[in-house]
Amino acid sequence: MAKARAIVKRRKAVRNIRKITKTMQMIATAKFQKSLKRAVGTKPYSRKVRELVAELAATVGDVEHPLLRRPEEHRRDRRFALLVITSNRGLAGAYNGSVLRTAGAFIRQQGADGGHVELYVAGKKGVSYFNFQRRPIAQRVEVSDTPRFAEVQPLADLFIQRFIDGQLDAVYVAYMNFLSAGAQKPDVMQLLPLASLDQQLNIPTGRGPARAEEKKSEPKPRRHAVYEFSPEPKELLDALLPLTVRTAVFQAFLDATTSEHVSRMVAMKSATDNADKMVKALTMKYNRARQSQITTELSEIMGGVEAMKG
Repeated sequence: MAKARAIVKRRKAVRNIRKITKTMQMIATAKFQKSLKRAVGTKPYSRKVRELVAELAATVGDVEHPLLRRPEEHRRDRRFALLVITSNRGLAGAYNGSVLRTAGAFIRQQGADGGHVELYVAGKKGVSYFNFQRRPIAQRVEVSDTPRFAEVQPLADLFIQRFIDGQLDAVYVAYMNFLSAGAQKPDVMQLLPLASLDQQLNIPTGRGPARAEEKKSEPKPRRHAVYEFSPEPKELLDALLPLTVRTAVFQAFLDATTSEHVSRMVAMKSATDNADKMVKALTMKYNRARQSQITTELSEIMGGVEAMKG
């Protein structure tokens, strides 16, 4: 009887856990729907701004801007800033682990090349991870669960100012890139310098002859437009380039938040399904234990009856 009671208690505990995971799945689904609208709504704008800046950087050759300076790739003492975006809470599957592994691989690669990486971490999970790894964190970024542009702008302005002052040679963001509801990819995106956007977005630069060894099967880069500037290019770039960095950081936070809700939704659905399977297995186990107990009791009764007859 004790074994059957233990199974009943365990089945009850699993059912209670299933209620919790089902509720968390429903909450994550609601948050995902809300976050998806923001991420999908702003992504075309962020993408188009970056494409526009890349085209301007490729076509305007006589205008220099500090955010467009080319990195000195052969220097051994280069300094980088890496913004790592994680979540404040767990139970999100492999979301945080994938982002942190990608960030760790980037840090090791830059360290092997002689570079120094300054860490800017958003999310309690990332802070705990790097504290455990004994890696110094330059700044802990505080952003709400629903990122707002006003919260992200000071961080982007800090990166811009430090890059212009020459304190940083490049700025990167490690985050979970939201591609679709079924696909999210951990990625390291380069924010600064903006001069490399033409290579990231496959936009022709017009600098130097074309490579003769390029394969014919490779997709041809699209032709860029010819712009007439009003006001002057320098004044226009002064307003457009910082906006590009700010929107890219904000989009990274939106993608990361949306990917977090997707991962938690999938993880909680898997937990709920596993709880259902466990309840069924425990029910079958209880039935077998109860049947065995009844058989034993019947055998004892029959044995007592036979003893009384004798």
